[in-house]
Amino acid sequence: MLRAVPVRFVTRAVAFVLPFILLSGAATGQNVRREPMASPQPSPPAPASQAAGPPHELTASDLEAFLDGIVPRQIDRDNIAGAVVAVVAGDRVIFEKGYGYADLEKRTLVSPQTTLFRPGSISKLFTWTAVMQLVEQRKLDLDRDINQYLDFPIPATFPEPITLRHIMTHTAGFEEVIKDLFVGTPEQLRPLREYLVSHLPRRIFAPGTTPAYSNYATALAGFIVERTSGQPYFDYVTDHILMPLGMTHSTPVQPLPAFLEPSMSKGYRLATSPPKAFEYVQAWPAGSMSVSADDITRFMLAHLHGGAFQGARILQPDTVRSMHTAQRPPAPGLNAMALGFYEESRNGHRIIGHGGDTQYFHSDLHLMPDAGIGFFVSYNSAGRGQANNRAELWHAVLDRYFPVQRAQPTVVTSAKTDASSVAGTYLVSRRSDDSVLRLAGVSGELTVSGHPDGVIQVSALTSGNGQPKKWQEVGPLLYREVDGQDRIAFRRNPSGQLELVTDFPIFVFQRIGWIQNRVMVLVVFAVSVLVLLLTLVAWPIAAGIRRHYGRPLTLTLADRRVRVATRLVCAFELAVVCVLVWVFVAVSSDFTLLTSGYDNRLRAIGALGLIAVLATVIPLFNAYRAWRDVGRWRWSRPWDTLIALACVALVWVVASMNFVGFSTRY
Repeated sequence: MLRAVPVRFVTRAVAFVLPFILLSGAATGQNVRREPMASPQPSPPAPASQAAGPPHELTASDLEAFLDGIVPRQIDRDNIAGAVVAVVAGDRVIFEKGYGYADLEKRTLVSPQTTLFRPGSISKLFTWTAVMQLVEQRKLDLDRDINQYLDFPIPATFPEPITLRHIMTHTAGFEEVIKDLFVGTPEQLRPLREYLVSHLPRRIFAPGTTPAYSNYATALAGFIVERTSGQPYFDYVTDHILMPLGMTHSTPVQPLPAFLEPSMSKGYRLATSPPKAFEYVQAWPAGSMSVSADDITRFMLAHLHGGAFQGARILQPDTVRSMHTAQRPPAPGLNAMALGFYEESRNGHRIIGHGGDTQYFHSDLHLMPDAGIGFFVSYNSAGRGQANNRAELWHAVLDRYFPVQRAQPTVVTSAKTDASSVAGTYLVSRRSDDSVLRLAGVSGELTVSGHPDGVIQVSALTSGNGQPKKWQEVGPLLYREVDGQDRIAFRRNPSGQLELVTDFPIFVFQRIGWIQNRVMVLVVFAVSVLVLLLTLVAWPIAAGIRRHYGRPLTLTLADRRVRVATRLVCAFELAVVCVLVWVFVAVSSDFTLLTSGYDNRLRAIGALGLIAVLATVIPLFNAYRAWRDVGRWRWSRPWDTLIALACVALVWVVASMNFVGFSTRY
């Protein structure tokens, strides 16, 4: 569900470090299907590049030898149980192969024909295809207010209504919501309408202005498919997409139909850890599919051939063309959203596709319409998280079969000035500002810094070695990766705020002030915690020293009580911090904890935060009394003041992350 880049930017809380002990045969490929075919002719490369020499011929044998040198190494290196790869070219499958295990305990090998993987947000492409089928039938209009298709209202926060075009380009303007996105059992799944009504997010951007990836909006589109077609979403997708294409080992149904359960791959955090239970996605139009690699090739071929596959038609050619056509780009020269697909052009070719992530499965689907190529890969393990395996594999395939050599960039005379003007801290648009998810947004901040030569660095945009990439200006506020192909740009939104736009068009980053800066928040947090810890540690130590030297505190009874109460407030606020850290670590490793079943716990945390806010009055009062009492020891006054400031600062951090009060919306 959470796309790869958003995972890097927003949910990087858990790192996996256990080594992978390669089991006998785990790295060898099994169940391979290959068909020879001539290499398709690539289209001319983009103007900025020139051909680097003749590409390798894209044949089944060459592809198998090449991928056999990469995928098993990834499985070994990153502690992954299994993977599957499928490639189509022309009008057929030229390669599909399973690697490793679908079930390590039973030693069940991955089969591209029958093993089911969870492709996460690639499921959205089936929802978008369903929408476009109904557009063809003139039952839906992409540019009509979606309230005309719903039986509950989307509030009119902005003058502009939300349309299906906005939803399909992730510019509906909804804030992020993740509560109940994954649930632990099928009994926790609720009817789609009930989920949508009870989890309706705020609208924080005017429609069509700001990309902000939204699972909720996609689920809304799935509900519109239900209401317009008169069929439940599961039935519609099965009857109108899966069955016509012969996708007999695929389903959006949760839990799985009994006949498909034996084919489902296990999901793993690490291959060396126990398998996890089947993941239930509540916003099912956004991510509930289970598919085999062989089945997904049929879907890719249908989209590459005008909506038809082996005589079955799911879309008309004109509809496919419009679905694959780029909408308004977020910035000139960068990739744009199509209708549901997003552009990811590379190596001189226009590429569209989608990626998908559940907690344990991680997948990518890429289409090269100009070359007639489709590529699908899925891993059944989160792995160590040290590499973006999907991107590594896809880029290697492109470099081998569609190589290009980058031309020298144009020198921009204002590069130094521009580098200085764009420096700062940026916050991702896929966020929630007034719920506990604000913590995720802060963790997803990135920093742009300029070099004296005009080259910039962006902290969160790293290369394979984990180091920030360097970016050189090649046009007005348009940057290209030094010795690479990725691009970023800067633009100003209608309110004048500077935004960083990447080649990944489903969100942007908006520059923020110093008070929202993650570094500022972390420094305030760390210093405050340190002061409170030192206060508590010094409390018994100072008492022992005074007793040893016979120097008792010369305080009135009232001052003593306030002083003790201040220390107890310090202990309480540190306890609240420990609870918050524990909760953050717990939910980062298991999204099924983020459900309505934990609302009472969230209310309890909010109550603790509220008590901490109110209790801060005590250290403030203690500091006031310290300065009023002329007989106080001279060092006690500044320290009592520091304690009061630390309590206030800590409460500010907790409150700014929305952990105060009784709201259960996130």
